[in-house]
Formats: sequence, structure tokens, C-alpha cells
Amino acid sequence: VVYEQEGVFIHSSCGKNDDQDNITSGILRVIEKENEVIVDWRPLDDTLDASNILCAGKDSSSVVEWTQTPKEKCSQGADRPSSYEAEWDMVTTVSFKKKAHSNGDATTHANGESKWSFLFSLADLKSITQSKEGMGWSYLVFCLKDDVKLPALHFHHGDSKLLIKCLEKHVVLNESPQDKRILLVNSQNKSLSQSFENLFDDSSYSLLQKLKKDPYTVTMGRFSKVTNYIFDSFRLSDPSSQRRPPSEMADFLNDAIPGLKINQQEEPGFEVITRIDLGKQPEVTRREPVSAEEWAKNMDSEGRILNVDFIKQLIFKGGLCHTLRKEAWKFLLGYFPWNSTKEERANLQKKKTDEYFRMKLQWKSVSEEQEKRNSRLRDYRSLIEKDVNRTDRTNKFYEGEDNPGLILLHDILMTYCMYDFDLGYVQGMSDLLSPVLYVMENEVDAFWCFVSYMEQMHQNFEEQMQGMKTQLIQLSTLLRLLDSGFCSYLESQDSGYLYFCFRWLLIRFKREFSFQDILRLWEVMWTELPCQNFHLLLCCAILESEKQQIMDKHYGFNEILKHINELSMKIDVEYILCKAEAISMQMMNCKELPQAVSEILGIESSSVTPDSDTGEDESGALSCPTSLYQSISTPVIAANGTRDSTQHMSGTQSLTPA
Repeated sequence: VVYEQEGVFIHSSCGKNDDQDNITSGILRVIEKENEVIVDWRPLDDTLDASNILCAGKDSSSVVEWTQTPKEKCSQGADRPSSYEAEWDMVTTVSFKKKAHSNGDATTHANGESKWSFLFSLADLKSITQSKEGMGWSYLVFCLKDDVKLPALHFHHGDSKLLIKCLEKHVVLNESPQDKRILLVNSQNKSLSQSFENLFDDSSYSLLQKLKKDPYTVTMGRFSKVTNYIFDSFRLSDPSSQRRPPSEMADFLNDAIPGLKINQQEEPGFEVITRIDLGKQPEVTRREPVSAEEWAKNMDSEGRILNVDFIKQLIFKGGLCHTLRKEAWKFLLGYFPWNSTKEERANLQKKKTDEYFRMKLQWKSVSEEQEKRNSRLRDYRSLIEKDVNRTDRTNKFYEGEDNPGLILLHDILMTYCMYDFDLGYVQGMSDLLSPVLYVMENEVDAFWCFVSYMEQMHQNFEEQMQGMKTQLIQLSTLLRLLDSGFCSYLESQDSGYLYFCFRWLLIRFKREFSFQDILRLWEVMWTELPCQNFHLLLCCAILESEKQQIMDKHYGFNEILKHINELSMKIDVEYILCKAEAISMQMMNCKELPQAVSEILGIESSSVTPDSDTGEDESGALSCPTSLYQSISTPVIAANGTRDSTQHMSGTQSLTPA
């Protein structure tokens, strides 16, 4: 609570005598929440029933009264909470009734007392009308967006100027040119994830500011279009002037994520990673997808998975056949515990089904009038509808405008906003949900799998972008160890910040691979093998594959962004998985692996075993760090698709268990 004032009254007509006011004493508070500021007025009488809160309707001559049905009155206690959060709790237990009143009227209870109460988000405030000086008690009238006017608040005990000063810390208030008593709210804060297309409707300066504030939205679009537009905006007004150097553009993009410094080699406290011989990358092959027969063989009579590590290793090396995904993904994402029985899973699904539909009912029960007063819910719905309409329609599951798949996509994302209202919806989340819903073919299972996936991805979508900062710095560290020469080239072209990888990391390559390929890629990553942050090694694999073309053709800043963006849907998923695995083995077998890299990959800082200075066991085979998977003798498929039944999972080397 950042402001609190007692003795703030509402003067309302009693109805019988228009010349006489009914005066209701109350307390006014300004409440700072995580992502919004609430203005809350309620009577001092603590017996106010939350079910009778009055909210201004579409016009000031009517209100919407929350009334309980007779059955609900019997079953509910009289001590329901009247807090801001309770609004969602009441949604399934109240009915809505439009009730006409004259302006400033109030509900009269059996005891003759008048009960007013209201609250609103500061984001919904349009203007404040002040009283004339020297005209008795000072008062304020709040006018919300859609021209909804709340009853005047009369300050009997103190001045209203303190409230104005408090509000000015959160919004900009300007005097109206027509009437100095009216303060207009200048809302400068835009939605975190506004549509990418809207960026190009503004001036160059405005675009740059938005890019700094919202790199999410910018990177979801085409990089080449963005960078060309930004370069144009840096041109001086004189037509004969040359463009500003790309270094200025790089500095600007570097500032887009505050605190992100990729080139840290000369900074104190950072480990210098230079010229470490990683040796040759081993040859790696992949196997066929796990079949239904293999899955069933690894399950006991009660439905428990017998050897979790073995199954994960099979999935990492070959993925899953499509018929298995609906069941196996629930384990991989953590929706089903690996050691659960079939009966336990059935009970869990029943419980989760009830929980899901209770949350869904919350937002389904919100009336249009309520949503108009809840700016965050309104913004979430608008963003979700835009993103759902942009869903990849190449998959038949999402074909057509009124396709059931699109409707379910919308409903699940809206329900997720109820599940995590603080995070809500951010552009890109629909990309993570659409493959999960396609595989599950079930609204409830898809929702809870998505919730589990978002627990992994949550930091990517937070406003401070700490997760994205960390991943870009870690990626730079890995790439420098893998190829310091390529890193130096990127830095010479002002691309060392690796900003072009932002989209890859944000939505886990969803827009870089075909729909079917992303199913394979994600299930492999969800095994969490062969090390932590395997997705960063996938980035390294893609960049290393493109290194020769970028360097041979002397690509500059703009060309690098354009080239990386145009890789979308052209990357061979099996080849990249093989290459990323080879890089992981290359780093794990390094005898002098830097501490920073070891921490990123979650392995011991040295591959040398206690029994040997050379990293070899008595038989001469290389011993493996603790995070690497065991070898399995199974038929494999090489990156080129040829079958080879003689090799082990690890390719040309035999790996021993940790």
C-alpha cells in the first residue's frame, strides 16, 4: 500500500429527497502490485459482502450488481474475502444482473445503509476531474476508459493533492487545454508483446525505442526487414549523408538487452578461454525411433517404467515413433512421474481434469463489462487471438479459420493466463503449445504438458529477460571454446552479441524446423541428455555448419542476420543432432575443459579419471564424464540415412558408464 487515506466520502442521493445526500465514509488506498497499480475505495464498515460490490457499467447511469442465487446464499458464508484477488474466486459463484440506478445512486440494504465499493487498475484510468478551489471539501472524480465515471470522492480529512502526487509516480498527468481542472492520463507504457506489424506504423525513433523495450517481438519477424529498416532510420536528414557505421547499430542492439555483454574476455573476474585443443570431432550416428514394442518391453505389469535411463538414451539417439508420443511426452515433460503406475496416472489425470476446467470456467465466466475493466486480461486475450491466427497452418490439425485445433489453442492459452496471471501471455508461447496440442489431441493433457514445458521456459518470457541474457552469454562462451576464430570474425562484424540466435533460444527452434522435425528435436532435448543445455550445443552446431559460407563470402553485420534468418525450414534435423552430439563428446573428452564450460554443460571440470593421468582406463578406452549416457548396442541410422547394425550408439568410440 503506497497511499492510504481515511475520511474519504461518497455523497449519494437517498432517492426520497434529492436535496439530501447520503454520506458514506470510506478508506482510499493505492496498492502497488507486481505488474500494476490498483486504486481501491471501500466503506469503513468491515461487514461489506464481496458479493454486493458495485462496479460502474458501460454508462454512468447504471451499475452491475453482483448478486447471489438463493442456493448460493445458503451454501456460502458471510465472510467471503473482499480483496482484489477474490474477484476470480467469485466468478463461478455469482450471477450477473443489470440494475438501473440514477447517477450516483447506491444499493440500499435492509438496515438502510448505503453500500458502495469500487476498485480499478491505473492502466484503465482516462482522466481525473478536480474540484474548484475554495468550494468546500475538495473532491476528485475518476473517469475510466470507455467514459465510465465513478462517483465523486470527497476528502473531508485532508487534501486530495497528496493522492495526485502519489499517482504521478506511476502515470503522467497533464492539464486539459479545455479545462484546467481536468487532468488527462498520458499512458506511455505499451503492452510487452504488441504485434510485430505495428512497429512499422511508427516513426523511426519510436521503432528504435520499441526495439530496445521489446526484442521479443522484433526477433519474431524477419531479421533482414528489421535491420534494413533500422539502418534507414540511422541515416542523417541530409540525402547526401552516408549511413552511420554498423558498429553504432551493434551498440544499439547490445543495449536492447540491458546488462548483456558478450565479449567479456578482458573483463575482470571472467575466465579467459583461448586456443584449447578440443581434438577432432568424433563421428556420430543415430538409430531408428523407439518403437511401441520397445516401449512396452520396458514396462512392468502395473505400468511402471523399468529402466528410465535406458529409455531416455533410446529416445535421445532416435526419438519416438509418432504413435508413442502421446504417452511418452507426458513422462518427458514431467506431467507423469516416471515411477508411477497406470492406476496412479489415471487418478492424476482425473484430478488434473477437474482442476483445468475450474480454471477455464474462471475466464469463461468473465462478463464483457468486467473484461473492459481488467486491462491485463483484455490485453492477454487480444495477443492470444493474434498469435493463434498466425499459427502454422501447414499441419492439418490447424487448417481452416474455425478449426477446432485453433479454438483449443486459444482456450488453453487463456486458461494458462488464469494459472499464471503474473506472467500471463507473451508472444511466442503459442509456438510452444501448438506441437504439444497436436500430439496430445486432448485439451487437458495438452494444458498440463504445456504447464510443465513453461516451467522450463518461464525465464525466457519474463520482462527482465534474465533467462535470455544468461543463455546468450553461455552460448558465446561455448562458441568461443569451439571456434575462437569464428567468434573473432563475428565480433569484427559487430555480431559478437549473437543477437541473431535470440529467436532460436526464445521458442526452442520452433520456427527454424518443419513441424514434424520440431517434434523429433524437442523430444530429444527433453531427455536432458547428454548434458545440460544441449540446446546451446545445437546452436553451436548450426553456426559451425554455416561458418564457412559466412566467412568465405565476407558477410557483414546485415548479411549475417539475413543469412541466419533465411535458414528457417532448410536445416536438416538429423544432421544437426549428430553434429551437436559430436560437439558434446568433443568437449567432454577435453582434458582441460574450462570451468565456465563445465558449469554450463553440468559436467566435471576435467575428464581425467582418478586412476589415470591420461584419461584412459586399463583397457585403453576413453572414460566418460559423469553426465554422458551409457553405450547401447543397437541398430543405428547415420546422418545420411544409411543403416548400420555394427556400430554402437556412440559412433566410433566405445563409452563406459559413469
